[in-house]
Parts: sequence; structure tokens; C-alpha cells
Amino acid sequence: MLAFAVLTIALALIALPMTSAVAVIGGALIALALLRWHAIALYLAIVAVPFGSWFPISIGVGNLTAVDFAVALLIVLWLARMIAVERGIAIRFPPLSFPFALFLFAALVSITGALSLQFALKELTKWIEMFAVYVYVANNFDAAKIKRALAVMFIAGGAEAAIGIYQFLFRWGPEGFLLFGNYIRAFGTFEQPNPFAGYLALIIPVALGVVIAVFSMQFSVFRRRAREKTEHWILNTEYWLLITACVSLAAMLAAVVMSWSRGAWLGVAAGLLVTVIVQSRRAFVLAIIAAFVFTFVVLLSSINLIPDAIAARFSGIADYFGVFDVRGVRVDDANYALVERMAHWQAAWEMLLARPAFGVGIGNYAATYPAYALPRWDDPLGHAHNYYLNIAAETGFVGLITYLWLWLAAFWQSWRAIRGARGEWQSIAAGFLGMLVALSAHNVFDNLFVHGMAVQVGIGLGMIAVISNDKLQMTNEQTVKRNLSFAH
Repeated sequence: MLAFAVLTIALALIALPMTSAVAVIGGALIALALLRWHAIALYLAIVAVPFGSWFPISIGVGNLTAVDFAVALLIVLWLARMIAVERGIAIRFPPLSFPFALFLFAALVSITGALSLQFALKELTKWIEMFAVYVYVANNFDAAKIKRALAVMFIAGGAEAAIGIYQFLFRWGPEGFLLFGNYIRAFGTFEQPNPFAGYLALIIPVALGVVIAVFSMQFSVFRRRAREKTEHWILNTEYWLLITACVSLAAMLAAVVMSWSRGAWLGVAAGLLVTVIVQSRRAFVLAIIAAFVFTFVVLLSSINLIPDAIAARFSGIADYFGVFDVRGVRVDDANYALVERMAHWQAAWEMLLARPAFGVGIGNYAATYPAYALPRWDDPLGHAHNYYLNIAAETGFVGLITYLWLWLAAFWQSWRAIRGARGEWQSIAAGFLGMLVALSAHNVFDNLFVHGMAVQVGIGLGMIAVISNDKLQMTNEQTVKRNLSFAH
């Protein structure tokens, strides 16, 4: 491969004008670098999740974005390198491969009843990409690559949050997102506030996990040096990761509040809570106390000790957990959002009852919706605004069961990673569990497998698999010794 690149550069210099030769040489060097360091394509995919939809290429009923190109490039480069260097393809399939395969098989079978093959293939592609990056990360990542990927993730999340904060403060956006007459709901590059906040909710618990990890490691170093009565000077090579995590965490939390997305608020709260409580009994007790305090503060909204706007935003959220027939409800400004969601939940339920085994076909909720739409609710909105009902309607009970099995297996794998990890990796694994909790909670009210976020989730699952690997683990004592050696 190196010889081919050198030959290409030589021929370009001989046969082409200088401008064209520079372009060819640059392309050859980039191709050579990507082949040598194919993880760069994964970092590009991480950045492309929030920003890759800026320049879509329309194809059929969907769009090809930078996420799709980055994932395709990543897998091609990986396979090419195995063939060129290792003289064969050897792929290790991590623990979630079987649940993934079962769900993909159920989704594939559901296509037999699909109204639109194009919509089905579009949705199926998301899950194939998620599985592909999961397998790639599990096979190729180590501790250093995880930390580099996390830094890229935090930078991308922080940049996306900054866009949302600007939109909120400077009223940059559609009038339909107007809040209190002075602000605009933050929506970033996602066109809508809910997926924007949902994307940030996938990163926030992980950022908190990294912050806890680094601070815990620093505290261990401090205690040991205090026992040895040496100077309390601490040096840590992960400061750059801590800085990116802290800055992005603050920005993302602010942006989620500014999105005014209740589903994201609940998802983030649940994700952060789980990230903290699974790490130690003391953390669990403190989290329970904090939860009681938070509940007490929310209850005090009746005597105006918290802002009326926040109290009003939470006041009707319990209604979403009720079930009613929207055909008998009078719609007004106060209940419009609730009734609209219930109308789509009811339509999804009707689809499931009509085709209980394999559903109407993966990705076909919107295409099939007109046949099940309730009066006055003609717009399918793209999905059922409850992913569990959505996947049940599209893939039937078979697909729903395999989907739930996949995520239960993911939760179990995350828990095993936390229990088996030591030192900084335990906190980072807890952050990924928080990510899964935030995703699962928000998906009760929305669909977060949009805008390339399935790839983001696949990368997280892959990192969980790597953290579960015994070779990555190191005890707290080893971690402290390593940092003390840097400090001397």
C-alpha cells in the first residue's frame, strides 16, 4: 500500500499540472493516513452526528449524510487494512452481537409486510450502521482511543450546545419556538428541540462519569501523598480530558434546559442519577437524599418557591402516563401537545393490533399512518413519539421482544462493566449506563434514533464492551501508583 501511494505521487508529479498534482498527492496522503489510522473515520463520524446533516444528499425517501459516509469509510478501511496487513479478515463478535442479530432478523422479516420498501431499507440501514460501529469499536479500541473518542464527543457536544445557547439568547430561529416572548427554544442543528436535547442527553452522563473518574483518581493520589507526608502536588495526564468534559457538561446542561424539552429533562435527570448511584453505597445514599430534596422543591412550586414557568412545564407530565381515547377529548391550547401524542400512540397501537406478529414493516409507521389516523390528526409526524410503541407497530410483538432483549442485554453488559471495572473506568462505565438510561427514558416520549444518533449509541455500546475487557482494567492502587510516578 505504501509503494502504491509513492507510485501515485510520483506519477502525479510527472504527468499532471502542479495544481492537479497537489490535489492528487493530498488525496493519496489522506488515504494512506486513513488506512493506517482508520479510527480517524470514527472520530469524523462522532462530529458528523450533530453537524453532518448540514449538507445532505437526497436519495429516494431519505438523505445520505456525512454520518453514513464516515461509517462506510470506517468499515471499508478496517476491512482493507485487515486484508492488506493481516492477510485475512478476523472479526471478534462482542457480547451484544447475538441480540443485535435477532433484532435485525425480526426487522428484516417485518419488511415482507411493508407498504414502502424504501422507508424500510432506510430504517434498517440505521441499525446496521449501529451494529457495525459497535463491532468496530469493540475490536479496535483501547484505553487511549476511548479517551480520544470521548474528547471528540465532548467537543462536538459542547459546540452543539453553544449553538443552542446562542439560539435561545438571541432569538435565532422560527417564531413557533418562541418562549415567553423573549427567547427561542434551543434546537441546534437538529431542526427540532427534542432531538437536539436528546442528542445532548446521550453525552451528559458520560461527561459526568469522566469528571467523577478524574476527580476520584486525583483524590486517591492526594490521600496517598498525604500519608507519605510528601508535598501535595498532583500531576495528571488526563487534565485535557477533564477540561473538555467539565466545559461541555456545563454548556450541555444549560442547553438542555433552554431546549424546553420535558422528555430530555427526565432523561438527563434519570441518566445523571444512575451515573452517580451505581458507583458506591455512599453515592447511592447521597443521591437518594438529593432526590428527596428535589422532590420537596418541586412540591413547593405551589407556594411559588420555584419559577412558575418550570413548575407549569412539569405540572402536566404525569398525564402522559395515562391512557385515554383521544376521539372523545376536546382539544385546546392547554392540552394540544398531550392529545397529539396520544393520537399517535393510539394509531401505533391500532397498527400493532392489526398486524401483531411482525407489524407493518420497519420504518413504515409514517407510510402506513393514513390508514390508522384518527380524525383531525392527519400528520404522521414521522414516528409515534414513543419508540416502544413505534417499534411494536413496525415490527410486531416479535420485533418488540427482540428489541427489549437487546436493551436488557446492553444494561446487563453495562452493569457487568461497572462491577468489573476499577479506578477511573468504573466511573466512565457508569456514565455509559447513564447514557442508556437517558436514552430509554426519553424514548418513552420520542424517537432518538434519528439524525445519526443510532451511530452515537453504537459507539457507546462498543466502548462498554471494551471496558468490560479484563485487559483494560486496572485496580485503584495501580491507578494511583501510575499517577504518582508521573508526579515525581
